[in-house]
This record gives sequence, C-alpha cells and structure tokens, in this order.
Amino acid sequence: MATVELRFSALPEHVRTARLVAAAVARRAGVDEAVLDEVRLAVGEACSRAVGLHQISGVQAPVKVALIEEEKQFSIEVGDEAPHAVPGGDTPGAQDGDADVEEDEMGLAVISGLVDDVEVTTGQDGGLIRMTWPTTPPAIALA
Repeated sequence: MATVELRFSALPEHVRTARLVAAAVARRAGVDEAVLDEVRLAVGEACSRAVGLHQISGVQAPVKVALIEEEKQFSIEVGDEAPHAVPGGDTPGAQDGDADVEEDEMGLAVISGLVDDVEVTTGQDGGLIRMTWPTTPPAIALA
C-alpha cells in the first residue's frame, strides 16, 4: 500500500495544488482516465470545504490530504481540524451557523454526486472525508 501525504496552510490558493497532485497520483495508481476529472473536482471541493472550515473557526493547523493506493482501489482522505457540530450542540466558532451548515451540506452533496464511495466523519476535533475509486492494474506488455 503506497501513500502520499500532503499538508497545506488553510489558504484557497493551495487547493489547486492539491487537485493537481491528487489527479497525478490517481492516474499513476490506475484510476480510469475518464474519472480523473471527477477526482479533481471532488478533491477540490473537499479541500475548499476544509479550508473554509479552518478559516471560519480560526484553526491554524494545516489541511491534511492522504492519497492511498491499495489493491484494486485508490482512496483520498481530506482531513480538517475544525470543530464540527455535534448532535444537539452548536458548531463552536461559527457566527452564522445556519449559513455555514447549509454551505457545508452543499459541499458534501457535490462530493457525493461526484464519488460513489464516500465516507464522512465529523466531531468536535475535526472531520475526515474519505473518497474511494476502483483501479485497474496496468497492462503487462508481452513480447
């Protein structure tokens, strides 16, 4: 299992770099060429969401991206350290809670529309979005 890890300051200008790295690693891992645009868009959305959550909450920690190549699948995990709403509670640090929750839900809906296999976990210490795509093994040339 090969893993590439990327950490970047929670600034919007770094999201493009994360998208480019994710697409390059996905291609090398064997993700179908036809799906690479979806990988780029999903990673961009997940990273933009994490950057926004960090900025709203005043979190100085970097956004974390793990690109994981496994047998027959490729996964990308985008993690943030921003506090998320817990059932029955408020999101710490959010000034306009309803607008923030609505924007967060919209971002997750976009990601879910792009990726068939998505897992989202959140808590007071941060969140993680794990997106997975199937891979095809490289063809072996026979001489």
